[in-house]
Amino acid sequence: MNPFKIVRIGFLLLIFLAVHFCASAQKLRIAVAANAQGLIKKLQLDFKKQTGIETEAIIGASGKLTAQIMNGAPYDLFLSADTEFPEKLFKAGYGIKKPKIYALGSLIVCSTFDGDISNWQAMIKSEQVKKVAIANPKTAPYGRAAQESLKFYQLEGQIAPKLVFAESISQVNTYLQTAVVSMGFTTEAFLYENSDKTKLKWTRINPESYARIEQAVILLANANKTGLAKANKFYDYLSSASARKIIASNGYHLPK
Repeated sequence: MNPFKIVRIGFLLLIFLAVHFCASAQKLRIAVAANAQGLIKKLQLDFKKQTGIETEAIIGASGKLTAQIMNGAPYDLFLSADTEFPEKLFKAGYGIKKPKIYALGSLIVCSTFDGDISNWQAMIKSEQVKKVAIANPKTAPYGRAAQESLKFYQLEGQIAPKLVFAESISQVNTYLQTAVVSMGFTTEAFLYENSDKTKLKWTRINPESYARIEQAVILLANANKTGLAKANKFYDYLSSASARKIIASNGYHLPK
């Protein structure tokens, strides 16, 4: 064989191997709703322990992450705080598989001062409460749930001047931790993330006052570039006994 052809074939082979190595070494990029910021860290550790696959989590409000995906953000999976945004992505052709529910959320209200939080409907109207934080209902499903609950109890109009709209649920949590607000609506998972860092009065919101919070995962088209097999493993992992145990022990309920 012509020696120049041998060199050329060898060169092309090296390029192929380099591309293949880079693809295999690339981390899975997972867009994650802010409410699951603490949960995803535990899932990442367990997933790596089981598979050896590295992952990177990008945290934000579900609506903002959806907009980023539709504008070309290179995420491989998306863990939303609802089903609406993943369904929107799937219908628009951004998903490889139909979204599946991996967790059910629980809405709570927290207070930064002493008082009977179990009677939160009365507390929130009192002069003692100056500011009340909720996540932006347009982009954060937990903010939407909080708004629904306030409407259910006919409180939204009464406390409108007190409402502080945060960019995401993690910003609500920061406001609570730093006592920027007197009260705030957040996810029960927040208590598990911060049990040693902050002491807050809290109570669960009656789930009949807001639509069920079904959190879904969708496998995104970008996974074809990063490594579909790896992305599929994480997608399937979320339904495993190991993942479900972690999810259930961090403030969430499990889908049947």
